[in-house]
Amino acid sequence: MDMHTVVVGTSGTTAEDVVAVARHDARVELSAAAVDALAAARLIVDALAAKPEPVYGVSTGFGALASRHISTELRAQLQRNIVRSHAAGMGPRVEREVVRALMFLRLKTVASGHTGVRPEVAQTMADVLNAGITPVVHEYGSLGCSGDLAPLSHCALTLMGEGDAEGPDGTVRPAGELLAAHGITSVELREKEGLALLNGTDGMLGMLVMALADLKNLYTSADITAALSLEALLGTDKVLAPELHAIRPHPGQGVSAANMLRVLAGSGLTGHHQDDAPRVQDAYSVRCAPQVNGAGRDTLDHAAVVAGRELASSVDNPVVLPDGRVESNGNFHGAPVAYVLDFLAIVAADLGSICERRTDRLLDKNRSHGLPPFLADDAGVDSGLMIAQYTQAALVSEMKRLAVPASADSIPSSAMQEDHVSMGWSAARKLRTAVDNLTRIVAVELYAATRAVELRAAEGLVPAPASQAAVAALRSAGAEGPGPDRFLAPDLAAADAFVREGLLVAAVESVTGPLA
Repeated sequence: MDMHTVVVGTSGTTAEDVVAVARHDARVELSAAAVDALAAARLIVDALAAKPEPVYGVSTGFGALASRHISTELRAQLQRNIVRSHAAGMGPRVEREVVRALMFLRLKTVASGHTGVRPEVAQTMADVLNAGITPVVHEYGSLGCSGDLAPLSHCALTLMGEGDAEGPDGTVRPAGELLAAHGITSVELREKEGLALLNGTDGMLGMLVMALADLKNLYTSADITAALSLEALLGTDKVLAPELHAIRPHPGQGVSAANMLRVLAGSGLTGHHQDDAPRVQDAYSVRCAPQVNGAGRDTLDHAAVVAGRELASSVDNPVVLPDGRVESNGNFHGAPVAYVLDFLAIVAADLGSICERRTDRLLDKNRSHGLPPFLADDAGVDSGLMIAQYTQAALVSEMKRLAVPASADSIPSSAMQEDHVSMGWSAARKLRTAVDNLTRIVAVELYAATRAVELRAAEGLVPAPASQAAVAALRSAGAEGPGPDRFLAPDLAAADAFVREGLLVAAVESVTGPLA
């Protein structure tokens, strides 16, 4: 477990810190500058709260109810009420890492000093994270506008000692009991604080950051599996030559081609033809792998730019400005994040599709250039990997459905005050499923390609050293090689874990050095 400390300052955070807190339970601390900024902004809010003129979020209702001026004696109740009423999520629980990312990113914005939250509230947020307490957050409740409202409300409810949360032992208990058990005092929210804890893109952003980390591994893994499939199909590596990619200078395309070329270095399989009529060109799924993988890589780079800007942002409404003004704004709208979440679902679906096409080619005796049908030991008696491809095809079909953009939808809410929303949370939720499916799809291609490479090696053709390393590592991880039919699901599960945990990339890099 990574127990290094992440210091939250006033100027945002990094993707690496989000992953460290969300997935590896890194400890969180507020910087001295953040505490000072929190205190300074709170003085501004307190001064405005004391004035007779209504200020949105400080002394008024919210959303469509913003026209009501709230008297001083009702303001603490107002803040409690917004949290309680907005904690209206339904459906299955959201994963622990998503909730931790959500809480950490809200703390990031609070620490900027633009929200008017007191330092003690921010410290309680850090204490809850450090105690390993995870609020129960539900699947449905965010439209991706005015913040990820219901998810963030369930987190704020925990700070108040209400609702349910999961302890570090994995047991769900009343939040008040968990806070007390860890010596944490629940907070009594004051003017603007309830609203400030709810009004951000933190859930969708956290899921974007983690998806980018996962997809980086998957795109490198897919470069490797494409190279293995090319090798197993006795394809030519001439199409990977740098000078060919230099004349169409999309950065990702050049990177993917270079990765594949390094994997294939020293191969004795590429360029062989066992057909009566030698191939002039390989099929698109083989020849165009750098173009497809590379376009996806470039989309990842664009999404990372958007994520970086959002990680440096202070998203709240209203915001406290350095000159003392408290101004309403629309920065909580999730459109920038929602779009790239949808873009990533599209490229993930296309990557899964091209992986499946290569798998199918490896299994088809009419297109595999001498490999046995379905890579079976005794075709007819054995079915080989026939149904592994069915499973992969089912996953690809679902990926296509998941690629339908959520951000193209909008459904009005709050008595038409919030009449155009981003659906960014929904885009993020389906992207998580897409990334999970893509991992399995890449794993099936890996499993088929390594079996095919081993069958070629049995014929006396020597695979590339990097290919041999991938095969050996996968076999050591529990995915067995060619032979008679056996219970296949455990082998596929082992290949899935091998890809998911980055072990494929690590095995190949032990020969090639670092891949991009």
